[in-house]
Amino acid sequence: MLVLFETSAGYAIFKLLDESKLSEIDDLYQEFNTPEGASSVVKLKNFIKFEDTTEALAATTAAIEGKLSKTLKKALKKYVCKEVQDQLLVGDAKLGSAIKEKFDLQCVSNSNVQELMRCIRSQMDSLLTGLPKKEMTAMALGLAHSLSRYKLKFSPDKIDTMIVQAQCLLDDLDKELNNYVMRCREWYGWHFPELGKIITDNTLFVKIVKLIGTRDNASKTDLSDILPEDLEEKVKEAAEISMGTEISDDDIMNIQNLCDEIISITDYRTHLTDYLKARMMAMAPNLTVLIGEHIGARLIAHAGSLMNLAKHPASTIQIFGAEKALFRALKTKKDTPKYGLIYHAQLVGQCSTKNKGKMSRMLAAKAALVTRVDAFGDDVSFELGAEHKVKLENKLRLLEEGNLRRISGTAKAKAKFEKYHSKTEKFQYPVGADSTLGKKTIKREHSPEEDGEVATKRVKLEDGAEDVKPKKKIKAEPQEESQDQLDNGIDGAPEKKKKKKKKSMDVSQAEEAVAEVEESQAQPEEPKSEKKKKKKRQSQVEEE
Repeated sequence: MLVLFETSAGYAIFKLLDESKLSEIDDLYQEFNTPEGASSVVKLKNFIKFEDTTEALAATTAAIEGKLSKTLKKALKKYVCKEVQDQLLVGDAKLGSAIKEKFDLQCVSNSNVQELMRCIRSQMDSLLTGLPKKEMTAMALGLAHSLSRYKLKFSPDKIDTMIVQAQCLLDDLDKELNNYVMRCREWYGWHFPELGKIITDNTLFVKIVKLIGTRDNASKTDLSDILPEDLEEKVKEAAEISMGTEISDDDIMNIQNLCDEIISITDYRTHLTDYLKARMMAMAPNLTVLIGEHIGARLIAHAGSLMNLAKHPASTIQIFGAEKALFRALKTKKDTPKYGLIYHAQLVGQCSTKNKGKMSRMLAAKAALVTRVDAFGDDVSFELGAEHKVKLENKLRLLEEGNLRRISGTAKAKAKFEKYHSKTEKFQYPVGADSTLGKKTIKREHSPEEDGEVATKRVKLEDGAEDVKPKKKIKAEPQEESQDQLDNGIDGAPEKKKKKKKKSMDVSQAEEAVAEVEESQAQPEEPKSEKKKKKKRQSQVEEE
């Protein structure tokens, strides 16, 4: 039984002396504690040394990919196939399957073989004779450097790096363009301030300044290529009546040079945008279709690479770019942010304010799925991203219309979002009780005080005299006042007159009523006293 062992210096082929040791793997490490013990288990049969670092790098990359290198093929043909062996112990399963297909050799690769490889590596210096330790270390270091450069050269993360750099450069160009345009507007505004109010587009403003130069040349310059007729007329009219200051030729030349720089940066920015879009469609097509190339590139730049972005959950992708607000909210125990960089996506921008958080959550969940497909899938197309985008657009339409559907259950059934109301007992007011039709009217009984005040007084006259009733009073309230005045007059206790409660009664009517009452009370007093005297006289006579 032969063992294929790979080193940085070349391929080593060992012969396993005792095959039973492979089954007793638990105690195998004790055999390799000393060089003598290791020599009793395995014995070096052949060693195929690499000629240079290039050959070592080619063999290593082929082994990583599970393929056979030229050096390994020659070694197997020369040393292994000559001797008919039952099995060949190999550390890598992919490499073993490739050897089996090529040479029809039975290869074994399991945990026991891995343990045997570790034991051989621990005593490699003593088992590999003829190779100094310094030379082996130098070859291992050189191979490590070469392999690192090879991985960097062909790493898929290299495209991520280009995307990150392109997006960062775009942001820097936007800042510089804004600064240059504002400087140009302010500089040229001293000479022709009216132009800045008429032309609001920055690119058009720079092109017009480049063409006309000073405002005196505006009437002679043809601006029909970049402006419509109405705006061209406004610019020329404003140039004739402009209130700006005069500037020299050197000044306008420097301003035009600045305009040239702005135009060149704008053209380069357009070219860089196309480059970024092409790179994003090649690297992450689903993410680009779903949220756009700029937002996708910003997410990749924030995460570091597409692989790192694929490892993040949807909740983290949702708040990418809002870390400062998140930790501030956690510190102050307030509401955490609902969105970060994903806020600038087209689907989130189309939502109303109340639905932005919900849409950003759904979009982050779909973005996490398509990012993993882009990062780990083979032969990826943009079909999955387009499908998820259509679904999100339909959900957005339902959210805006207020017609939400169930997530689970039947798809056609509509969810009923009703507020919870506690059941309470309701009583209805009997409206029929307000009607008074068909009921007998009940007269109100006056109080005894009112009866005594309002009732008419009867006065007994002499024999044959009839009861005399006072004349009917005009109103009850003046009658009460007059009666009080009479009583007060008889008793002799002076009191102040009360104020009248109603202004409708005249003073003269009140005086007449008082006079009539006085006459009616004064007349019956005399007959009453004479009658008593007569009765007393008659009683005295009878007694005598």
